[in-house]
Amino acid sequence: MHILVTGGTGGLGTAIIKKLAAGNGNTVYFTYASSSHRAGDLHAEMQNAHGIHCDFTIPSSVDTLIAALEDMAPDVLINNAWRPFTTAYLHKKYGKELLSGFEQDILPAIKITNAAINIFRKKKSGKIINILSSAIIGKPPIGWSEYVANKNYLLSLSKSWAVENIRFNITTNCISPSFMETKFTGDTDPRIIEQMTADHPLKKLLTPEEVADAAFFLVNCSRHINGINLVINAGMDL
Repeated sequence: MHILVTGGTGGLGTAIIKKLAAGNGNTVYFTYASSSHRAGDLHAEMQNAHGIHCDFTIPSSVDTLIAALEDMAPDVLINNAWRPFTTAYLHKKYGKELLSGFEQDILPAIKITNAAINIFRKKKSGKIINILSSAIIGKPPIGWSEYVANKNYLLSLSKSWAVENIRFNITTNCISPSFMETKFTGDTDPRIIEQMTADHPLKKLLTPEEVADAAFFLVNCSRHINGINLVINAGMDL
């Protein structure tokens, strides 16, 4: 299979790429914005993993990626890219800031997914997997309002993609992992991480490799599995 993973050089993206590219004949394309050295390391380690520069903050860069999709001929799209965000109370975030987040996180995912769907429909086959967050389940963390709202928006889009495209043998599913220690969460106070670990029913936080296992499952599972959001948080929202 040909698989495109957006945001491939962070902790979770790298784990997904390694899982999907390891000894199974897949060709994995992944995007990166600034970590060219990490992209090079991934390709050196796994010759069937190919980095493509794409900066989601620059619309023309996203358009260039979309133009290259036909040559990639993807069978699977995994939307994983997300920009780092600053925690703040919602009443302290204003129009331009909120619009910027939407333009840099949601619009690129929509444009890339819609382009992939057009390719999938011609092939009568395809899978879309969107990486969300268990923060959208239950009570949102304080200061994460914009992040949670945008992830919920993507969840809603996923349901529409699932319903609209299944007759073309195209599925759309989501994964919502709980907190992981990655570069994305690198600014988290160590005391908070310590407390989260102590309060966790398993006494350990989720790892990117465990989420990569879930992505591998959805890549290879029956197409009767469509429109689900696979929450990975040890049942903490029950």
